[in-house]
Amino acid sequence: MAPVETSIKSSLHSRSNSLPNAPHPILSQVEVHLHRLKKDPEATTSLSSSSSSISHRLNDLQDLQESADKLLQLTISQQGLAQECRSKQIDELLDRSLRLLDICSTIKDCLLQSKDSMHELGSVIRRKRDAETGFTTEGGKYLACRKKMKRAIAKALRDLKAIQNKFTVSSSNKDEETSSMLSFLKEAEMVTMSSFESLLIFIIGPKGQLKQSRWSVISKLVQPKRISCDSEVSDTNKFKMVDKVLKLLIGSKPSSTENFQSHVQNLELCIQDIEVGVERLSRQLIRTRAANGMSRLLTDTHLEDYYTGLNWTIKEEQMINNFKADASLNSSL
Repeated sequence: MAPVETSIKSSLHSRSNSLPNAPHPILSQVEVHLHRLKKDPEATTSLSSSSSSISHRLNDLQDLQESADKLLQLTISQQGLAQECRSKQIDELLDRSLRLLDICSTIKDCLLQSKDSMHELGSVIRRKRDAETGFTTEGGKYLACRKKMKRAIAKALRDLKAIQNKFTVSSSNKDEETSSMLSFLKEAEMVTMSSFESLLIFIIGPKGQLKQSRWSVISKLVQPKRISCDSEVSDTNKFKMVDKVLKLLIGSKPSSTENFQSHVQNLELCIQDIEVGVERLSRQLIRTRAANGMSRLLTDTHLEDYYTGLNWTIKEEQMINNFKADASLNSSL
């Protein structure tokens, strides 16, 4: 089990069960989403993750973040978090959310690079003319791109570990419901970190897979049969499979590379599914971060200094203004 996931698992089970007798419905909703993500058997190990399970987990994460966003909009939440601002709890939440968004951006960049490289590779296979030479050239470019991508992902994994090492779960607030809310928000961050780690390792290709013989690998990967991303065969890491077969097929006869086209298309579909989930989650993380920032603004008298100190982006400032405008509109209705 990965270091981040091991620590996260112990932290999740160490949370106090002394919750209010009748917690707010939204608080209960957040707990339901957390329970669903934590009980996922594939969430405990990135080696068993498949493209379909990754996509489902991204959807569950989006649901969790949407519920957290609703929780942050409650008046009682704003009041409780405003008190926590004095103990730097909100600053820490905002800092971690910004770093998670950076990692999310790295994931999106890696997926985009993979998709573009696979598109070029597929074009070469379809052209047929000078297919062998073109396949060797584009295949080499794809593998070079993958090496660069793996370095970026290795850095993102180090950043995730750094976030986890600095993670604290204490709260200075004596109010039971506010403490429970902060606990849920932090658990949501930990689950997000764990899921990001699984996704990063899935993209980079976990070690220990695909140790079959050369001809066993080729026989499975160059079949001209199109395989659905959700099928049993596709549960094997498709990034790792394509890396392996490319190294074996470069310089092979054109007929072998033509059969490989179906696997290029399958990987493109899987990338597209994950890409959509990551983009939606990224937008929801930005909304949740903006909502979290609103409670910090309630006690801040130096708005310009605050933006500078927390490295707010222009997009986030605009989102804060949109939240203010929406609140003003709702109050007038």
